[in-house]
Amino acid sequence: MENNVIKLMQVMGTILAESETNATKFAEGNKSAGTRLRKNMQDVKQFAQAIRTEVQKQKNSVMA
Repeated sequence: MENNVIKLMQVMGTILAESETNATKFAEGNKSAGTRLRKNMQDVKQFAQAIRTEVQKQKNSVMA
């Protein structure tokens, strides 16, 4: 059985890979790519928080 933290990390990795493309396009002057990049970064932030929460939940359930 795959751990939920691993699944969340994989999704976040996919978003980061997409972000790299948008960052390159933004650096070349594409302002729409900057908007997409900001959204990607917000998604990464949300996934990072979900990972932190899941790790804490799993850690607490082991200790209980």
